[in-house]
Amino acid sequence: MLDGWNVNRSYRGMSAEQRLADRRERLMTAAYTLYAKPGFAATTIERLCSEARISNRAFYECFGGREELLQALHERCVEESLIVVAKAIQDAPNALDDRVKAGIRAYIEFTTADWRRARIMHVEVRRSGDVLTASRQRAVDSFARLVEEAAADFPAATPLNRRLVALGVIGALQELLIEWLLTEPQPPIDELADVAVHIFTRSLGGP
Repeated sequence: MLDGWNVNRSYRGMSAEQRLADRRERLMTAAYTLYAKPGFAATTIERLCSEARISNRAFYECFGGREELLQALHERCVEESLIVVAKAIQDAPNALDDRVKAGIRAYIEFTTADWRRARIMHVEVRRSGDVLTASRQRAVDSFARLVEEAAADFPAATPLNRRLVALGVIGALQELLIEWLLTEPQPPIDELADVAVHIFTRSLGGP
């Protein structure tokens, strides 16, 4: 109790924890659009709060700053992508070509299905400077392990370190998606997938 006020009491049918979760989600939704365009650097806390319809004070009850919000948003996008790709690989026939095609197409289609997701994961993650360095490295490591696991049952096409090869092909896929985001006219999604599959299979031991 504080001066006769129960700080944990419900307000409009929501507990304090539910209100906090609701505000966090509204800020995540606002940042999903604003951090994609006009971008992280151009988005102020005031604009985020206006879009989310909360006060500046409430913002700091949810996140320590714009950077922490960006990290939370990026990590959610990565987690959702990993789930989609892992399921696609798991459901694919047990052949390297099939696994590669399924995983790449799932990633490209899921990422490009919403330009905001693609922009945050492949453009703003780099433009934010050091803000997402650790988060980006964790994401790359997670995808690299996924690639290694998908190719684990197949002989390597090269004596080179398979993890380094995985990192290299992930970098190639990222550049293809940046090309899709920043060029006009955009290359077709099928073409991106075909090129990525070509790079992956040749690097990891496919025909």
